[in-house]
Amino acid sequence: MSETELLYEARDGVGWITLNRPQARNALTFAMYDRLAGICREPGDVRCLVVTGAGEKAFAAGTDMTQFRGFSTDQDALDYEHRIDTVLSAVEACPIPTIAAISGACTGGGAGIAAACDIRIATADLRFGFPIARTLGNCLSIANLSRLSALMGAGRVKDVIFTARLVGAEEAKAVGLISDIVADHPALIARAAELATTLTGHAPITLRTTKEALRRLRTEGASASDRDLVLAAYMSEDFKEGLEAFLGKRKPQWSGR
Repeated sequence: MSETELLYEARDGVGWITLNRPQARNALTFAMYDRLAGICREPGDVRCLVVTGAGEKAFAAGTDMTQFRGFSTDQDALDYEHRIDTVLSAVEACPIPTIAAISGACTGGGAGIAAACDIRIATADLRFGFPIARTLGNCLSIANLSRLSALMGAGRVKDVIFTARLVGAEEAKAVGLISDIVADHPALIARAAELATTLTGHAPITLRTTKEALRRLRTEGASASDRDLVLAAYMSEDFKEGLEAFLGKRKPQWSGR
């Protein structure tokens, strides 16, 4: 992978990931997927990640289709879906909050990445979906469908995939897929920065344990164990700091410990 195809910059406690192939509508190579997963697994000394695409036309138009030309065996197909599941699982399980800042088209693997993020904001020209029924004729894994169904409902996921239509911004907000609609790309980046600043100022352990609890709820159901999460929060230095700050009518100083 060229180092310029996925850009990463940390500033003011926020990590900015830019999918940077605007000439290909930011379609992802396998190396880009792997680099994204690596950053999400080990985000370093930041408290929030923002994922966005270069330019105004697309967040990401999915996987670079030229990579499918070499597929010839059963294992090629299974390995590909396993790779995508591994990447999306890494995004979802990232220990810090993730924001997908979406401009224009967000399809295929790009839509899968956005769905795995915690919060999604988009420009008014959003087009979100998986038009594979009229393009490649492939399918999504059960893990990917499960994540999408939790966001949009199984009925809408069927509708979107079966009809190969793309969801617009107003519909996406109405069903809870995105939380904000902004006018254009500059407004998108400004809103993402504002939102990231808000998140970096909140208790990291509260955000981390909430993320993990919701992931377990989706994958394991309501009987999933939360003992470790409850103890991680209530036995933390931050909980003690938060309590004393609240009682002392001052702003808490979160350490993440």
